[in-house]
Parts: sequence; structure tokens; C-alpha cells
Amino acid sequence: MVELSSAEREQLDSIARLRSLPHSLVRRARIVLLPADGVADRLIAERCGVSVPTISHWRCCWRERGVAGLHGELRPGRPRGYDDERVAALMRKVLHSRPPNATHWTVRGVAQETGISKSTVARYFALFGVQPHRSKSFKLH
Repeated sequence: MVELSSAEREQLDSIARLRSLPHSLVRRARIVLLPADGVADRLIAERCGVSVPTISHWRCCWRERGVAGLHGELRPGRPRGYDDERVAALMRKVLHSRPPNATHWTVRGVAQETGISKSTVARYFALFGVQPHRSKSFKLH
């Protein structure tokens, strides 16, 4: 059985009722709420469509970190190659400067200037919706 304070119960109730939140987060809130109401683990597993070990896992995450624990952990995978500051510097260069002897930056030009690969620069352009060749105004200096 899980003991919840009135503030914790209120917070979990609001998460469980919201339709705009991801279904997984709503289900995790219910997994913590139902045992506080005295519902058995097997019944919770049936209602939420999860296994009993999953219930134990999310209950443990709740005890350790509260609501933050219900959001889950970082997914495995390859770590990012460039930190936020390096990406921000790349975007500042593209958006606020002009290359020598050209009207706008190209993927290859930025890659050569910054030392970041062409494919990564292209990925950042797509991610941030940057299209230097489609500037709203053109002025030849």
C-alpha cells in the first residue's frame, strides 16, 4: 500500500485526469494512485494493462523522486556529438553573418567554417527550419 499526502494525491489526480498529457504518464499516475486506495496489484495490472513488475517499478520511481520519477529516464543511445553552446554558435553564425564572397551560407560553407560535418549541419538546418537561401530580403553590400 502507498501512503500519499493530500497534496500528492491532488497532484496525481490532476495528472490522471488530464487528456492532454501522454498516455504513459497518465497510466503511471494511476499506478501510484490505485494502491493508495487499497486496490490489489493484480487488479491494477488488469486495469492499466501492465505487468505486476511494471507496477513495482513505477511505484519505486515514485518513492525515490516523486512526480519527476513518473516521467521516466533518458533513453539509451548514442550521446549527442555537440553541446548546446556549439549548436547555438553555429545558428548565430548562419543567421547573423554573411560568408565572404557570397550572399548566404550553404551547408558545405558552414561545415567548412565550423568543422562540423555536412550531414550534421544539414540536420541542424532541418531541425531549426533554417533556409539561408530563402531570406526575406536581399541586399548586396
